[in-house]
Amino acid sequence: MASFLDEIEPLKQSALVEFRAAPDTAALDQARAGFLGVNGKFTALMKRLGTLPKEEKPAAGKLINAAKIALEAALAERRGELELQAALPKEPTDFTLPGRRRVLGKLHPLTQVTDDIVRSFRKIGFAVADGPEIEDDYHCFDALNTPADHPARDMQDTFYLSPLSAGAGEGAAAAAPGEDRAGKSFLLRTHTSSVQIRVMEKQPPPVRIIVPGRVYRRDNADATHNPTFQQIEGLYVDRGVTVSDLKGTVEFVFRDLMGPDTKIRFRPHYFSYTEPSYEIDFSNALVKKLGKDWLEIAGCGMVHPQVFENVGYDPEVWTGWAFGFGIERIAMIRYGINDIRLFYENDVRFLRQF
Repeated sequence: MASFLDEIEPLKQSALVEFRAAPDTAALDQARAGFLGVNGKFTALMKRLGTLPKEEKPAAGKLINAAKIALEAALAERRGELELQAALPKEPTDFTLPGRRRVLGKLHPLTQVTDDIVRSFRKIGFAVADGPEIEDDYHCFDALNTPADHPARDMQDTFYLSPLSAGAGEGAAAAAPGEDRAGKSFLLRTHTSSVQIRVMEKQPPPVRIIVPGRVYRRDNADATHNPTFQQIEGLYVDRGVTVSDLKGTVEFVFRDLMGPDTKIRFRPHYFSYTEPSYEIDFSNALVKKLGKDWLEIAGCGMVHPQVFENVGYDPEVWTGWAFGFGIERIAMIRYGINDIRLFYENDVRFLRQF
């Protein structure tokens, strides 16, 4: 018994010395195998435990288990030290040097312009509204006093979708293109005015909203047209709203966006959902650089009484105005861009400039 116990501690210390002296993980694995491997010295000592008398086994087992635990802990500690050393740079490193900063991306120029427009409107109490890009013909056209024979509803001008009704059995009556069997057509919205209708259907006056979002029209892509583009519209409904309120709001927003030297003028126009209707032109130093005196920027007008009746507002009590414009036009003027397609090509050389 005494000779067996006397062997445990010296063997443990010998193993600890070799573990601590191992210069790398390969040498450490070799030292481990020499002591704790299948044919290791400490493993052989443990095998002798079974030859001891029964009454001596508990004390000897306790001592040898404690030694084994100590060796495994020392082995794990040394392995961690060696792995850390292997991960360190081979050449000296000056840890006082500044670290490498992660390269941050930038907001898309259209997003930057949209955010600026939203901030301008928030200054005068407007809220942001949103709605579906897939619309039905009622909200996109009918509720906006745009009759079925209006050119905007032509199949060649608008992206109509396949029938959305499901579960039609064999032999069911066919629906017209873009129309479900209930007679409702679905399309990609051609303007965000449809959101104005949805807001007025749910909310009693007064209403003061702007509606930024993506819209779709069947235009051939060129320097000034794209089948997908960004639009923002404004709607203000209250008692006693007049054209002067519209003009004051437009002047404030465009001067905030394009500079204090910006001038605004209204020209008579026609829109089916406003009466009277106007085109908005503006002039500033940027427009002068383009060799022009005025540049068309938006459409607007007083909300047509029929639109109010369609959403349940009394046109004898409530008046309001609405206007809308393309965000790309603002961005192109602000940044001197001459081709709208650049916004959608995802060329990082172009996008890094903003």
